[in-house]
Amino acid sequence: MKTKDLEYYLPEELIAQKPADARSSSRLLVLDKQNGTLDDRLFSDIGDYLRVGDCLVLNDTKVLSARFFAKRETGASLEGLYLGQAGENAWHIMLRNARKVKPGEKILLLNRDKEVYMKALACHRMGDGSWFIEPETDRPAEEVLDNIGYAPLPPYISRPGGGENPEMDRKRYQTVFAKKEGAVAAPTAGLHFTEQILSSLEKKGVHTSRVTLHVGAGTFKPVTASELSNHEIHSEKYNLSKDAAEKINAAKENGGRIIAVGTTSVRTLETAAAGGKLEACSGETRLFIVPGVKFNIVDAMITNFHLPRSTLLALVGAFAGMDKIMTAYKHAVEKRYRFFSYGDAMLIY
Repeated sequence: MKTKDLEYYLPEELIAQKPADARSSSRLLVLDKQNGTLDDRLFSDIGDYLRVGDCLVLNDTKVLSARFFAKRETGASLEGLYLGQAGENAWHIMLRNARKVKPGEKILLLNRDKEVYMKALACHRMGDGSWFIEPETDRPAEEVLDNIGYAPLPPYISRPGGGENPEMDRKRYQTVFAKKEGAVAAPTAGLHFTEQILSSLEKKGVHTSRVTLHVGAGTFKPVTASELSNHEIHSEKYNLSKDAAEKINAAKENGGRIIAVGTTSVRTLETAAAGGKLEACSGETRLFIVPGVKFNIVDAMITNFHLPRSTLLALVGAFAGMDKIMTAYKHAVEKRYRFFSYGDAMLIY
């Protein structure tokens, strides 16, 4: 597949810079992938499309406050993004404005008042520009970041210096069912759900099941290769428990549909069902879902609108058909839907 087939026209003003006033007040574009029909609804109407016996699969990863600010001892400003642990005491991070930083240098991590919080040793620069640093503390990275960090919003959402209301982003760039810390980007399809919606679906007879996939920064990496098959897909850690697998299999066997909330849930389920049947497993997935790939377990998905030339757009195109997806995206632009992480949602069934 040519990567240029993943391009579409999007006015910049349709890229959502903040969440909807209320989670469930987002708009919902409903695509019937069999006949290509489109319905314009609100996310609060999601229950109209779900049936007794269906199983909604949620990704319960919790987003770390992974963005932070720092400075050199010279006073030069730095900006970091925590990517993960690198051994017992070291962090693996991306570090902006770090061209002059030298291995062995001490950098100063700043709190949200932009005051020095602690020192860290800049240990080693990797070939991709990332760094290993060692903060001068025995506390877990999650605890430190909770004190100094900001929501790791994607580059297309502007928050200079962390923004005017960082607590709003730390709350709203997180699902209401987030539980297991480890993501550096949100599973954004889940952001539209409220406790009330989940409760009403449960009362209706819709099952819910939880999987975990820790979304990595690679999810935003654009495809630069001219052929999609030449793109190196990012890897992400996932876990599907025995209980969850059994619950999802039971729903499927009893005639219910498996409705994945987000491409992250899709990726987890299809990785775990690669042999044709869903089985408990965990590890790192590099599953690359592109048009032509067979889906073994997912019957429907709830998802946001994805970036042009992205692997996530290829995934939804594989599920619904690229022609239907591109028609739906054109409709969404014409109807002024809000796009990307803080934007509106789609239901594809």
